[in-house]
Amino acid sequence: MIFRLLRLILIAIVAVAAQPSPGAMAQAIGQGSTQLIADQTKAIQDLTAKTDGLEKKLSAPDQDDAGLVDIRLQLEDISRAALNSALAFRSRLNDINARIAVLGPPPAQGQPPEPAIVANERAALTAEKAEINAVVASAQNLSIRISGLVDRIATLRSQLFRSVLTKRYELSDALSPQAFSDAHDQFTGLYKAVASWLTFALKFKFQAMLAATLMALALAAVLLIGGRRLFGRIFEADPSVEEPSYLSRLSVAFWSTLLPTVALGAFLASTVFFFNYYNVLRGDIGEFLNALLSVVAVAFCVNRLTNAALEPRLPNWRLIPVATGPARWLVRLATAMAVVLGFNYFLSVVNEKMGSPLSLTIARSFVATVIVGVILILMGVLKPFRAKDGSWRPWPAWLRFIAIGLGVSTIAAALLGYIGLALFVSIQVVVTGTTLITAYIGFLSARAIGEEGGFADTSVGRWLSANSSYEDTALDQLGLVVSIAINLMIVLVFLPLILLMWGFQPGDIETWAFKLATGVTIGSVTISVLGILTGIVVFAIGYFLTRWFQGWLDGSVMARGKVDTGVRNSIRLAVGYAGVALAALVGISAAGIDLSNLPLVAGALSLGIGFGLQNVVSNFVSGLILLAERPFKVGDWIVA
Repeated sequence: MIFRLLRLILIAIVAVAAQPSPGAMAQAIGQGSTQLIADQTKAIQDLTAKTDGLEKKLSAPDQDDAGLVDIRLQLEDISRAALNSALAFRSRLNDINARIAVLGPPPAQGQPPEPAIVANERAALTAEKAEINAVVASAQNLSIRISGLVDRIATLRSQLFRSVLTKRYELSDALSPQAFSDAHDQFTGLYKAVASWLTFALKFKFQAMLAATLMALALAAVLLIGGRRLFGRIFEADPSVEEPSYLSRLSVAFWSTLLPTVALGAFLASTVFFFNYYNVLRGDIGEFLNALLSVVAVAFCVNRLTNAALEPRLPNWRLIPVATGPARWLVRLATAMAVVLGFNYFLSVVNEKMGSPLSLTIARSFVATVIVGVILILMGVLKPFRAKDGSWRPWPAWLRFIAIGLGVSTIAAALLGYIGLALFVSIQVVVTGTTLITAYIGFLSARAIGEEGGFADTSVGRWLSANSSYEDTALDQLGLVVSIAINLMIVLVFLPLILLMWGFQPGDIETWAFKLATGVTIGSVTISVLGILTGIVVFAIGYFLTRWFQGWLDGSVMARGKVDTGVRNSIRLAVGYAGVALAALVGISAAGIDLSNLPLVAGALSLGIGFGLQNVVSNFVSGLILLAERPFKVGDWIVA
């Protein structure tokens, strides 16, 4: 017994002797902190050097809007990296502050001096904290500097946009005979470039070109044939229906514009992709082809939209009750306007790639804007409605004045030399107008589907009603969900398109989406869409897991154990309450909401219970007591 006790004492002494001293541990931690400081200092120096290079680029006189957006995105990445460098010291600073608090304040004057080991440790911790604060301060200064550069970029972009719209050009040189000679030389150069590439492609890349074309055509065939089989009843008007409902007309107009346009866009994009994949295109021809296919897509979308809304062949399916003749003219005028602007865009790409003189660019834009202005005036003065007495009536006054006013202002701006302003207005009338009209039709369709009984009248609703057990109430609820989904899809698809048309760059949309997903700060509250969606998904998973566990516990465990029906009901409900409460807490935490604020919520809830919720809480607690004590249970008869 004595030998065993001595052995235990010896083992304890050896273990204590083998443990590192606090000074040695502090030295090891200090060495790790020194390496961290050195690494983050080097990282911030590299970030500062990158910022210096980007700031020099801002001073370049030839910066365009896309280049400025790219610089801003790089600066924002640098700012986030600097913030991460500062956050890398959070854990070490907490340890230092905690250790300093343990050591306590240094002895006051006149007090006995503290041990040297304590004084040395406090001095080392203080010095280390000062070094860390210096690195954090440099990261914060870099972030402040980047914020100033981002504001400067916003100012430069605003000035660039205003200069494009307000710059005045002299039309005398643009409309001189020299402009016609320059245009002839331009088309001659374009013809030679395309002919030389086509000769080379047919001679050396014929098999690759044929394979790329066939693959693109195969994809187009799959989209068209499959789309017609799956969605034929949705985006094709049925001539046999004499009086289609408003919802049917809206759905056909919206989907007959959106689906074929998306299919054509996928076909054109796949064509360019396969041509690039097989190295069929060279640099200049690739840019020409991209511009030409963009023109085709825009003109097709405008034509589909006007045909869907006006439906010259089927008067019963028209959204706007205009006569057949004016409907055909409106489709032609709108398509012509899109073709003119698209052709102007294609020529602008050609002029930029081939180094055309400025006079030719001005002449091209002048002719295009004047044609668009004339088309707008013709559309405004058109009389599309026919009264019962056979007389023709014009558009409503507000719509007529807007169309004529836009046409006259576009022509006036072009004649005064403000070509940039005239071209901007023309493009917005066609592209933004088409986008807004399509989105508006989609919103109207979603609203009609969400109304009571609206979804049941659709082809999908009728199919579900005939092939499933859905009742009218369930179909209405499903229609509401479909309506919300369509609205969200329209916002997510059309809002970025409108922003791009109004001069914003993809980098702007990317930045806004990142901020919206990671968190928008309003006062002291940070709202994160991604966090909220994560919390909802986590709560939904917890809710369904709770329901599954309830069913498994009731049907597989308690049923086999011959547990009383009342006990089973009480346990099942108690598990349900506990599971939903736990899922709610986990969902709130996943959403990024600070659970430390729950005492405030509980206090507010207690105040509400004290004033107006006594009966609700009393009934709920009484139900819990009945579940626990079971004075009467499932199967008992109560006679009143």
